[in-house]
Amino acid sequence: MPEMFSAQDNDVLICSECIEQGHKILMSRPKARSLNSEELTVENLPTPQKIKDFLDQYVIGQEEAKRFLSVAVYNHYKRVLQEITNDDVEIEKSNILLVGSTGTGKTLLARTIAKLLKVPFAIGDATSLTQAGYVGEDVETLLVRLLQDANYDVTKAQRGIVFIDEIDKIARKSENMSITRDVSGEGVQQSLLKMLEGSVVNVPPQGGRKHPDQEMIHVDTKNILFICGGAFDGIERKIAQRMHTQVIGFNAQQEAEQIDKENILKYIAPQDLKSYGLIPEIIGRLPVLTYMHPLNREALRSILTQPKNALTKQYQKLLAMDNVKLLFDENALDYIVDKALEYQLGARGLRGLMETLMTDLMFELPNKKQLGEQQVFTVTKDYARQKLEKADYVRLRNAV
Repeated sequence: MPEMFSAQDNDVLICSECIEQGHKILMSRPKARSLNSEELTVENLPTPQKIKDFLDQYVIGQEEAKRFLSVAVYNHYKRVLQEITNDDVEIEKSNILLVGSTGTGKTLLARTIAKLLKVPFAIGDATSLTQAGYVGEDVETLLVRLLQDANYDVTKAQRGIVFIDEIDKIARKSENMSITRDVSGEGVQQSLLKMLEGSVVNVPPQGGRKHPDQEMIHVDTKNILFICGGAFDGIERKIAQRMHTQVIGFNAQQEAEQIDKENILKYIAPQDLKSYGLIPEIIGRLPVLTYMHPLNREALRSILTQPKNALTKQYQKLLAMDNVKLLFDENALDYIVDKALEYQLGARGLRGLMETLMTDLMFELPNKKQLGEQQVFTVTKDYARQKLEKADYVRLRNAV
């Protein structure tokens, strides 16, 4: 007969078998990610140089963006972790805006920084947001994902990072005021203002639309770092137009020759964002403005092999689980990069190319793992050409 135990406060009896069974159930449940063991403090906060060194392990190139991000993130968390003093100096929060074409690593930079700091991280898409009261998602849903990543620990969530992608898609559609409401453009920008600046936001626990009888979670956004990213397609023309008007005078030709026309995004300024359609109020709440370099051939080639999570290493690890040693011929990698450049797919497009290339291999090779001995397969240029030419990349290019 199992031994019986009695709870002191309540007159309840429970047997030893039930205690053991309950312990097993609790231990078998998946553990939520906890920051308590490595709580971020001023003492263990990585310096800007250490943050950049960590980013270098995962992101190829983008030196300017890494430096801007490292300093901005370091200053933000110094502000969050600062001790309360009696002086009147109050450090304001500095949110970040990353401008760069698709596939240049905007999301990867933000996710990697959150990984280093071990803080909750959430990604939201601005294209799905509408002004409150209209069909679509309210801006508060961005914080729902952050709460979920923090296991609904509000204190942890209030130190997290939110990445808002496609911020350029909510730009004002026209410089002229319209008689109709722009509920998915300027209206969303207006709704984001208080959240970016720092305020207590009422968040529906499960997301979705708000209703009066629903219990809300109160989240203070003053210590949440917002990183916004967007391609801002066509903004190069506005930058060129602004710079052309400035290059007037005796040294006009000399100054014009110094402009890097291959990467005109490096000259981006707040007035270009205003011309594109962002309202001045939201530009002021994104004071750290930096850009992403377009990826050249050398950068794409490095992305395939050098980072810790390089695509070739991912597929080698996948097939190693099936007792297959996967090798890549140098000429095959060069061919893949040439295809990515040809169709202007960027780093994100490399993944699509690799999936097309590897699908048949990943379908056939696992069937042979029962043989017991390790197989070796080398991806050659001829094999890569055969698989990629079979794919309809004209359609893929048009879709991108």
